[in-house]
Amino acid sequence: MNRTILSLSIAALLWFVMFSPWTAPLINFWSSMSLSAVILCILSFYVGKVRLTLREFGLKALLLGIASATALWGIFWIGNYLSTRWFGFAHTQVGEIYAMKEGHNLRLVALLLLFLIGPAEEIFWRGYIQNRIMQFIRSHRSRFSSLTVTLISVALTSTVYSLVHIWSFNFMLIMASLVCGIFWGLLYAFGRSLAATIISHALWDVAVFILFPIH
Repeated sequence: MNRTILSLSIAALLWFVMFSPWTAPLINFWSSMSLSAVILCILSFYVGKVRLTLREFGLKALLLGIASATALWGIFWIGNYLSTRWFGFAHTQVGEIYAMKEGHNLRLVALLLLFLIGPAEEIFWRGYIQNRIMQFIRSHRSRFSSLTVTLISVALTSTVYSLVHIWSFNFMLIMASLVCGIFWGLLYAFGRSLAATIISHALWDVAVFILFPIH
């Protein structure tokens, strides 16, 4: 578990550098995000011992990934519609998120989201962290039912996933991360396919940020 905590600390530091108002203006966000994605993959495969093969990316995973990405886009469309009516700051904060792509090559950003950033986040947060938390709970709380262990691991992973975004001081981004974390955590836990969550995350990233922005 010590290695897992160290890996989470590294991820938290990376997200601090990318999003904090003290460091973000000093770096190129997409270069930093890409480097962070590579580091997350290294931690997942060499520390977390995550195993993933091309055989897992079959038709079932593809269809589940497409369907879930579509459903999540719909959830965010509804969420944006409601939040912009409930919270006066919502529109501005969502605009700040989309401003991160301004002045950049959108095709390159889309490729990074699709083939590096989206997959790396799922490999790390679900394939590595969620699995390790689940194993830890099972080994120390054997009386818990399988469903309880699953739900606790999803809740803890999603909470940490959202909290690493806290340095953005953007409530909408933090809540979006929490919703995504819960959604993909449940998809991974019950869909039993890391490949499907990778496809879902990657497609949703490109859809919501580049192709069909909700703003």
